[in-house]
Amino acid sequence: MSDIAMKQTPAALEVKDLSICFDVSAPWLNRVIERKPRQLLHAVNDISFSVPQGGCLSLVGESGCGKSTVARLVTGLYRPSNGEIRFAPSKSGAPLSAHMIFQDPYASLNPRWRVHSIIAEPLRELKLRKTETEINDRVEELLKIVGLAPSDGKKFPHEFSGGQRQRISIARALAGEPEFLVCDEPTSALDVSVQAQILNLMRRLQDELGLTFLFISHDMSVVRHMSDRIAVMYLGRIVEEADTETLFADPKHPYTRLLLETIPNIAEPHRDRVVGGGEVPSPLKPPSGCTFHPRCAFADSRCSATKPEMKAYDDGSRVACHRIGEI
Repeated sequence: MSDIAMKQTPAALEVKDLSICFDVSAPWLNRVIERKPRQLLHAVNDISFSVPQGGCLSLVGESGCGKSTVARLVTGLYRPSNGEIRFAPSKSGAPLSAHMIFQDPYASLNPRWRVHSIIAEPLRELKLRKTETEINDRVEELLKIVGLAPSDGKKFPHEFSGGQRQRISIARALAGEPEFLVCDEPTSALDVSVQAQILNLMRRLQDELGLTFLFISHDMSVVRHMSDRIAVMYLGRIVEEADTETLFADPKHPYTRLLLETIPNIAEPHRDRVVGGGEVPSPLKPPSGCTFHPRCAFADSRCSATKPEMKAYDDGSRVACHRIGEI
């Protein structure tokens, strides 16, 4: 979907000023004895974005940046401390709801249930099919849609490979007849060749079923294949957002450039790379101002003193950096 089309397409999901804070303090008695204060972890800090209907927005960043927490907020597994999460009405007129494909396909599937029961559960709980015959027919149809055989419904999850288990997870998500899917690192535990199969399956299903994706990943190559638009997160904040081709052709934030340097390049395997210095700061004690400034080669006094505001640019991108136009 082009950037112009995305601007004209209504949003399936709008997130505004979203934040969540976790109390990770030691028990009360320990704090009293050791004279320690409460510790609060700001996992997601005042982020805003929208996902157009039928499109795919990817949240990308290093482990611990808060992207999986956003997935859990959107699906209702966490309750936000502040901010709004608004879904557009579904085709039936009811508000959209997000279904989730989890990172570990084995941990998210009940090992004591056969695959048929796992996929049939949403059909029964949501009363999407009335009779057992209709449920059985739908389960077999879903197995075929994700590239498995109807006879696979008789097996247990441990009898499948990682890629096949992820196909079962996708079939279970589709059983709820969703219009919006949150995909939390759905291919990170898979081999590269299997990753490609799952990603191609998801793109095909998106086109055929008109699905909308919020895609979570740390792999820039994966999000380039899947996304219409990408939002880059660092320590709980979005530092840059742009349509996919704009972001890869003209990354503006130094952290985005650092992430793009991690992508292998077969044509230039020995190319010069800018290596970021320093460790990722603790989210319990994030740096002042721009949280990336201790690792940024371009940081100056403004970066440590003042939090940069998110600014929009003519190419449709949004960036939070004091030194845009100077570096």
